[in-house]
Amino acid sequence: MPGSPRARALLALLVAAFLFGATFVVTKSALVEVGPLTFVGWRFLIGALFLGAFAFPKGRLLWTQGTVAGVLLFAGYALQTAGLARTSASNSALITGMYVVFTPLLVAVFARRPPSPWAVGSTAAAFGGLVFLTGPQSITLGAGDLLTLGCALAFALHILALARFAGHHPVVPFTAVQLAVTAALALGASALLEGGGAPPSSVWPALFITGLAVGVGAFLLQIWAQTVVGPATAALVLAAEPAFGVATAWVILGERLDAMGWLGTALIVAAIFAAVTRQADEPSLQAEAVTPAH
Repeated sequence: MPGSPRARALLALLVAAFLFGATFVVTKSALVEVGPLTFVGWRFLIGALFLGAFAFPKGRLLWTQGTVAGVLLFAGYALQTAGLARTSASNSALITGMYVVFTPLLVAVFARRPPSPWAVGSTAAAFGGLVFLTGPQSITLGAGDLLTLGCALAFALHILALARFAGHHPVVPFTAVQLAVTAALALGASALLEGGGAPPSSVWPALFITGLAVGVGAFLLQIWAQTVVGPATAALVLAAEPAFGVATAWVILGERLDAMGWLGTALIVAAIFAAVTRQADEPSLQAEAVTPAH
């Protein structure tokens, strides 16, 4: 039924996936005028202040575990944004999406058991796609692609941290701590490496779009929808994020992929869908299937 809670939840997830995907284009454009760490710091400060106004985080355990998750979130976004300044929005969206592929491998590592054949196959397909996407003739990743690959690994570790900690705390204050930690680390690093200071006025629309509409709005849509359809289905729908990222980069930035690039894109997207589809059959992975912020 179009008006059923499940249908509304699926629509909310599609909207969230689109917002997450469009973030790459918005950020790419803003990085022409501001440093990556400065952008990350102010973006997350806006989100942290907004969420903190509704539910101020309290409690030592909340801050301790939120800080651990926040450090990993900072690593992911710092690497992603620094990489995006050096690679295309399309590449960034696709490579970032590989966190879905890395997650079951890391689960296997921490559980001290062999990864499933599906996890290994998805990883192989994703890396094959990465080679085609970045140029199979040289099999050499650019600096931006390597930074973004590190971002995907950091996001996968962040998902595992959430699976362990998030269930012990209310969602909004726990997320506010993560955003605050990310903002503090990014602004501190920005002061050391980029000179610090406030961004130019031309960048503020992008900061509010990514900090509120995406970092808060899309996240809340995702959280609500996940309570209706479950984490495995949510992960499957959100796996469309890289495709939205490529599409918006095509329309807004005029980025184009050649034949090899499209082959790489197909392999990476197929690997992501395979990974999240198989997670539906593995209860131990369902909690780790979705990351709460992009």
